[in-house]
Amino acid sequence: MNTETVQNAQGNTKSQPVPPTTFGGKLKTVGPGFVTAATGVGTGDLIAALVAGAAFGMTYGWAILLGSILKFYLTEGMGRWHLATGSTMLEGWRSLGKWATGYFGVYSILWGFSYGAAAMSTSALMMYTMFPVMPLWAWAIIHGLAGFILVWTGRYGFFEKIMIFLIGVMFITVVGSAILVAPDVGNLFSGLLIPRIESGSLLLVLGLLGGVGGTITMASYGYWLQQKNWRGKGWVPMMRVDSAVGYGITALFTLSLLIVGAEFLFGSGVEIKGEEGLVTLATLFAADFGSFAKWMFLIGAWSAAFSSLLGVWNGVPYLFADFVRIVRKKKNDADERAEKPVSQKDLAYRFYLCWLTFPPMLLLFFGKPVAIVIIYGALGALFMPFLAISLLWLLNSNRIDKDYQNGWVTNSVLTGCVLLFAYLGVMKLIDMF
Repeated sequence: MNTETVQNAQGNTKSQPVPPTTFGGKLKTVGPGFVTAATGVGTGDLIAALVAGAAFGMTYGWAILLGSILKFYLTEGMGRWHLATGSTMLEGWRSLGKWATGYFGVYSILWGFSYGAAAMSTSALMMYTMFPVMPLWAWAIIHGLAGFILVWTGRYGFFEKIMIFLIGVMFITVVGSAILVAPDVGNLFSGLLIPRIESGSLLLVLGLLGGVGGTITMASYGYWLQQKNWRGKGWVPMMRVDSAVGYGITALFTLSLLIVGAEFLFGSGVEIKGEEGLVTLATLFAADFGSFAKWMFLIGAWSAAFSSLLGVWNGVPYLFADFVRIVRKKKNDADERAEKPVSQKDLAYRFYLCWLTFPPMLLLFFGKPVAIVIIYGALGALFMPFLAISLLWLLNSNRIDKDYQNGWVTNSVLTGCVLLFAYLGVMKLIDMF
């Protein structure tokens, strides 16, 4: 990558990467997009796609494709805000009022406590299935500690390499599994190009389009751009390619599991429920294709689970550290962010990393308190519409230069996101109560 020498406000010089101008150069520079894909494609997405394929065949390929496009626009909006304004997403929310950052602060604490246990348990289930040499809870603790150590001791570059490696493993195993079942190409293209909804499947379609859980991780994207030292408006075109690659990979993996469900389970009467359903599918794979296929599928499922854990362990503490910095910031500290962006060495970052890792281990033994589940679920149901509304508000305001404000296509997509995620949030609240 080309670099140039720049001078900061204190007169110090440092090397600054220069954004590539050719499409090939941009593809070679992609990084945070891979991290976004690896973090975003968890076992929940895989299960949803398997369920859709098993129940309706290739019918809902279009929903997976459209859902990836919606999430691209959300992520692109956050990346554009970071690069075009030099401000973080948390600073944008703070400009909307203290209520916005207050909401995030409460939600992040509850989310971290609840998600930590779920991420460790899911990764552990796949490993326990492959190597049942110790209890499930022991594998869960090992995965939590492994993520903690890798993030605490490593730099972003090392973390990104691990995530790209796990993406490669997922490509070979998950996409390989889809190829193994020999999909009907005509049915696949029909499902991708002809939107239709079967009777009684509306909520499944909406879930494939967006979902609600785990969405806080999307807001980490701007901090990964920062860690790559992508700064300034000149990086916006590169960021768009980067995020497009990320969600292209997301669509590819999810479509692969739809294909597996459609070709291998459709019409069989086998039901896939929860993470245990992935283990059931792996066993069925072994019966038809041999033990190698079973191991290949389980390794892919483990890579999806553990890469999501790693992405959260690395990304969400940036959000919390930024939240703490903004809450503590004084009026005369206006230029502090530009010279001292949040980093992995910040006390607040390391506190939240510990919060994700150690307190949730208690839930591995005692389960989740009902009150926390209810509050966490209610705040989580509001997060995606909150994110979409805030991007509509911020990216159409004078807080960002006119050349980088939303166009009519982006505004239309984000408005659709608001309606979709608001409906999903209401349905989630109804299910809770």
